[in-house]
Amino acid sequence: MKIYISTDLEGVCGVYRFAQTREYGTPENIEARHLLMGEVNAAVAGCFDGGATRVVVRDGHNGAISFFPEELDERAEMVMGRFSPRDQVLRQGFDGAILLGFHSMSNTEGGILCHTQSSKTWDNYWINGRLSGEICQSAITVGEFDIPVVMVTGDDKTVKEARDFLGDEIVTVKVKTGLGREGALMHSPKKARAMIREGARDAMSQISKVNPYKPEFPLTIRWQFLNSDIVTNYKGDAKHIDDRTLEKVVHKPADIISP
Repeated sequence: MKIYISTDLEGVCGVYRFAQTREYGTPENIEARHLLMGEVNAAVAGCFDGGATRVVVRDGHNGAISFFPEELDERAEMVMGRFSPRDQVLRQGFDGAILLGFHSMSNTEGGILCHTQSSKTWDNYWINGRLSGEICQSAITVGEFDIPVVMVTGDDKTVKEARDFLGDEIVTVKVKTGLGREGALMHSPKKARAMIREGARDAMSQISKVNPYKPEFPLTIRWQFLNSDIVTNYKGDAKHIDDRTLEKVVHKPADIISP
């Protein structure tokens, strides 16, 4: 049983300020990344507890430079850096995927560090008229290869969003509760890791019950940005809806992210 874990940083227990996720190399950022590695290893351990034979972990935050490689559980493999095509690893074949340390979509009330793709430039994002975020995007990306998302971790708004899109069969682990965009009620990191390990172990038994997320293409994607500069300077073939919004019909998962 082969498992693919895609990570983010904002949904990790102990992370609740943009200062921890945006500026690399600061004490706040280094602390957040160590917390991430703790949750990564908890998920890896849980997968192997549940019968996994291979676990590959992808560093999915801000250019894939968040991991401390020496801290990774030696049983796991890691995907870091930028490469093309982006699906080279997914094409190796996996039975299930875990979205670890994820956050809710832009403008989620009480969602800790909520945003979609870029907290500095993006506003809202729709797929076929439905407000969506990075959980949905990631599920479509792995779903192209018939890989179901079997577990999602993050704050209370994140796990609700995951269930709204992916169904109640998936395992969710709530490691904190949002009090505001930069405010949280959190478990201790040690307890969060124990919960994640248990959740990952349980998720291994759910794989046969969860279907890959595979919406029918083509899809209509709409991007709304925080200011007009991106749309004003845009040179592609997406339709201009207004001075902050672009829309495009896309025919494959690789095109759902950027217009």
